Amino acid sequence: MFKSLLSVGGFTLVSRLTGFIRDIFITAFLGQNDLSDAYNVAARLPNQFRAIFGEGAFNAAFTPAYSRVLEQGGNADARLFSEQIFSMLLFSQLVFLALAYVFMPGLVYLLASGYAGETPKFALTVTLSRITFPYLLCMTLVTYYSALLNVHRRFAIAAFAPVLMNIAIVGFLLVAYMFPNAAYAASWGILVSGVAQLCLLAWSVRRLGLLSRIVRPRLTHDVGQFFRALGPAVIGSAGVQIAILADTQMASFLGSGALSSISNADRLYQLPIGVIGIAAGTVLLPQMSRLRAAGQGEAAFASQNRVMAVTLALGMPFCIAFLTIPDVIMQGAFMRGKFDAADAHASALVLAAYAVGLLAIVLIRSVVASFQSIGDTRTPMIISLFALTINIGLKFVLSRSLGASGLALATAIGAFLNFSLLAFFAMRRNLMKVDDMLVKAGACTVAGALGLNLLVLLGSSSFDGFTRIGPEVKLIVAGVVGAIVYGLAFVLCARVVKFRLSFR
Repeated sequence: MFKSLLSVGGFTLVSRLTGFIRDIFITAFLGQNDLSDAYNVAARLPNQFRAIFGEGAFNAAFTPAYSRVLEQGGNADARLFSEQIFSMLLFSQLVFLALAYVFMPGLVYLLASGYAGETPKFALTVTLSRITFPYLLCMTLVTYYSALLNVHRRFAIAAFAPVLMNIAIVGFLLVAYMFPNAAYAASWGILVSGVAQLCLLAWSVRRLGLLSRIVRPRLTHDVGQFFRALGPAVIGSAGVQIAILADTQMASFLGSGALSSISNADRLYQLPIGVIGIAAGTVLLPQMSRLRAAGQGEAAFASQNRVMAVTLALGMPFCIAFLTIPDVIMQGAFMRGKFDAADAHASALVLAAYAVGLLAIVLIRSVVASFQSIGDTRTPMIISLFALTINIGLKFVLSRSLGASGLALATAIGAFLNFSLLAFFAMRRNLMKVDDMLVKAGACTVAGALGLNLLVLLGSSSFDGFTRIGPEVKLIVAGVVGAIVYGLAFVLCARVVKFRLSFR
């Protein structure tokens, strides 16, 4: 399991790092203005729908269903089941794409109605969205192929695929002079990357002999069970995406650059979420599903606690850094070209607000696996929708006084509420059990966090005095020194509490 976790996490890290380079190019070419706002909406629109369907929802329904059919009926029945699902996905997405092209102004209005009063900006956003939206069709099929590979314990290719998007966008930005502006170039990069990712995943599935044919869709018993599980899972995932939609919608009324501030902060915020949280959930769900199906409940608990221990330990330094030195991070990451110090500070405020809920978000996927591994997608859905209601209510209140950072803070509070309720009900139903190893890991993580806070408290004033070095060097120095201090504090605490995590 840890080999798979390191594989997924490692390739996801490569994806996030190349994504960071991509974002440097985007902010340098576009800045933080109306052009970048239009591009961010066009990029977010297909990803909004993809995230509702793909980030957890499809896996939650497909993995247990496919595993059950494979175990009970063998390869032939599993192949028939997967081809039914593939064909239904393909046909539904083609219809949805055709409708989206016709009603694109309405979709853009749904995401950013604040642009409606600015005719050139709204028109540009609609045009760019028509370029990027077919990316959704490609990524829906990529999600299907990824789930198929994950069930067969092939995690690496699916984790690597997003790297192609980053490469494509950077490549198109380098030839932006061939397009009306850089936003057009980046939008075409998104579309081309979707085709490239689909080809890569299809090739990988074909090598395993699992490439699906297009068949006539039939609502068999297994397909019906899949959709009964998929419905609540999609609604649960939609809760998170509705919160992001609310951020985008409200930010469109907060003035030029507000949406870009949220997008820039979110790009860094998603680094630990993708590398740690999503990677952990991707590997843990198949593992817990297999163990529970085999009647090995205690082994499932042990696997979950080990993954949560690693997730907590790796997530904490990001949380502390985002809270204590957000300006250093934003300046070192993006302050070049058209992106100036004022833009960096505006984005830093949003990043610090997001950081309040970071630990909850990276742990949520591991806790949700408690329910999904037994085919229960209804409970996480109900909890997600309840947390969403509180989240959106807080957005209206906090955005009035805090602006874009208020929207991010509401998201963070909603994430903590979601995580707390999931953990409470999972333990109440004996689907999750905290063991001594996780408690010790938590204690060592707190010790590491205290070490980082002490470092910031003692070193921030002297660090600010280094005005001759560039922001990139400051960020690198802060990262290296912070990692050393956190690691030493964690190891010292581990020796005191006799904590040892075996990777065997």
